[in-house]
Amino acid sequence: MSCCHEDDCHVEGLRARQAGILRILLAINVVMFAVEFVAGWLGSSTALLGDSLDMLGDAIVYGFSLFVVARSLRWKAVSAGIKGLIMALFGLAVLLEAAAKLAWGATPQPAVMAIVGTVALAANTVCLVLLTRHRGDDVNMRSAWVCSRNDLVANVSVLAAAALVVLTESVWPDMIVGAGIALLFLRSSAGVLADAVRTFKSTSAGADPASGRHGAGAAGSESLARR
Repeated sequence: MSCCHEDDCHVEGLRARQAGILRILLAINVVMFAVEFVAGWLGSSTALLGDSLDMLGDAIVYGFSLFVVARSLRWKAVSAGIKGLIMALFGLAVLLEAAAKLAWGATPQPAVMAIVGTVALAANTVCLVLLTRHRGDDVNMRSAWVCSRNDLVANVSVLAAAALVVLTESVWPDMIVGAGIALLFLRSSAGVLADAVRTFKSTSAGADPASGRHGAGAAGSESLARR
């Protein structure tokens, strides 16, 4: 059955591509959450635990993104807002874990951090490449791209922390990197929440609820891309 209008065909095709990409990202992040959480727990690494929680948060994020792919721009703005809140909560959780380690924690195992961090870096590179061409589609895909970009930064930081733990024989590099990852979550969550609020308000000012094409949405894309 053919589409009744060329624009309808384009929108449906775009949604199908977005959904396919989000399913792949969801599967990658669920698997990597389990791997990094177990490794971080056994290896006493705040940085790995922080990155594993980020993976879990991203899995939830991609689940929300998949849910709203075919829904209105207002739904997508609400989804992006939920993602921003999730990033903020996980950032606070990692900061609390780092504080607890300061009082009671053990020195992490750098070999575990390096091996698992490398695997996570490869996985998140795939995620970022898949999302990059779609980050300008709408607020839903923009917020997913920000999450993926944060993952890549966190993975590189984990590898740097592993090297510094070896050089210094200290717990501090792991704790500092873990706290840095948490602060990155908090900063990015503020940007995602601001873009979500801006897009949500734009739906009351004449935006196309299906396609998400609106001047404010485009401005949100440019603003978020700089974060």
